Amino acid sequence: MSRLLTGPTAILFEGRPEALRLLTETAMHDIAHYLRPGHLQQLRNILDDDEASNNDKFVALDLLKNANIAAGGILPMCQDTGTAIVMGKRGQRVLTPGPDEEAISQGVFDAYTRLNLRYSQMAPLTTWEEKNTGSNLPAQVELYADTAPGHENAYKFLFMAKGGGSANKSFLFQETKALLAPDKLMTWLDEKLRGLGTAACPPYHLAIVIGGTSAEFALKTAKYASARYLDTLPTEGTLAGHGIRDTDLEEQVHELTRNIGIGAQFGGKYFCHDVRVVRLPRHGASLPVAIAVSCSADRQALAKITPEGIFLEQLEQDPARFMPEEVDAEMEAETQGVSGTGAMSAVPVDLNQPMDDILATLSKLSVKTRVSLTGTLVVARDLAHAKIQERIDAGEPMPDYMMNHPVYYAGPAKTPEGYASGSFGPTTAGRMDSYVASFQAAGGSMVMLAKGNRSQQVTDSCSEHGGFYLGSIGGPAAGWRKTASPTWKSSNTKNSAWRPSGRSRFKTSPPSLSLMTRAMTSSLKSANH
Repeated sequence: MSRLLTGPTAILFEGRPEALRLLTETAMHDIAHYLRPGHLQQLRNILDDDEASNNDKFVALDLLKNANIAAGGILPMCQDTGTAIVMGKRGQRVLTPGPDEEAISQGVFDAYTRLNLRYSQMAPLTTWEEKNTGSNLPAQVELYADTAPGHENAYKFLFMAKGGGSANKSFLFQETKALLAPDKLMTWLDEKLRGLGTAACPPYHLAIVIGGTSAEFALKTAKYASARYLDTLPTEGTLAGHGIRDTDLEEQVHELTRNIGIGAQFGGKYFCHDVRVVRLPRHGASLPVAIAVSCSADRQALAKITPEGIFLEQLEQDPARFMPEEVDAEMEAETQGVSGTGAMSAVPVDLNQPMDDILATLSKLSVKTRVSLTGTLVVARDLAHAKIQERIDAGEPMPDYMMNHPVYYAGPAKTPEGYASGSFGPTTAGRMDSYVASFQAAGGSMVMLAKGNRSQQVTDSCSEHGGFYLGSIGGPAAGWRKTASPTWKSSNTKNSAWRPSGRSRFKTSPPSLSLMTRAMTSSLKSANH
């Protein structure tokens, strides 16, 4: 550890590189496995809410189970372990030889290479070519001078891990003064918030920033607000032009999200856990509005270095205390056929049947029916789809495995020793939308499993070709891997598609314990049914 030597005018931070490295590595470990108690309490509140839909409770319970498994410290809570983001504010009496970002980056490197996390950073070799860095570097490190009174002797940090799903739901809109009217703003927000969809694993922590001296500052403020980092902003403005929080508008927007009908991923009240609205000063000719979310993998931690030592926010290491005492019995008691929240409310579907038989089974089910999947799935996402499309464009046939099996859009985190795979939840379905019509016309991708909403082109293709999209819960990647018991066999699309095989493939034991083996039949099913 480092020593902090206090002098008459400054703190000389000796041994700084190791302290910053260790703090960063520890923070990245913790936010990959633990959540804040407040976030877990919000999930429990859904289970206790009489107004919550069965879908709300179904999702909240799986997310709580996932938190318990991730807290074991082996499987991260989400397979997308994110871009490492570190923001630091150094008091004016804290002296370091620098550059601090190197020690912080080393801590990120050590966490991602030593733990069961996924490497997601792509380095551009040319404008068109890129390659994974194999370490999850570079991190986004932003360090600032903190000149606020009382902060002279502290070095404060916010650590975040931002996955692609939630990062992709950060939006900037350039509006005008005309939007600054209550009715117009609420009508505008109703449209824009529906457009967020469910691909980023709700319930969300939603942030809305109105104004800003620049577009990029509005976006950055929205990111920090979604982490509840700006909760202490004043609620009234002055001519000094500082930002303010509008807590009244927060409650109005929160109520709006409760009534739009797309909460908890499949339909319910809980589209958002909470809302933050920040109003910033602006140039009179500009009105940037930024919207951002923090998803179910709500990964942040605060830290500080002071003369008293090095401190990291205590996240919840015992999420079991937020679980109902009788989980499955309680849920089962409310089961009403296939529409309830009970453990046995899913319809079993054997994926080892011929594809025509799988399609016939799904065709008998109504939209929103829960299904429990057992059998072989092809696992493929962006790169695999791009390579298969190249084959189709070159006149080659669709690979047999894409025609004979459903496809699961997913990519696992690093595989722990003794495991068949790492955390392995679904990825955003929309990224594969442009391939669906071509693939289904060639006989592939007739049943797709992923998270989030799809575009109209997927709806049209499924209607034309008789295909189905099954929506899986986004978020509980550790829970799926712990309970689904997959075995694997590589396909001939090297490193970009995998096909599970073997007797155990994907087993349900029971359905309510396996994320991957449950899905929701979607409105994208064939128009003939």
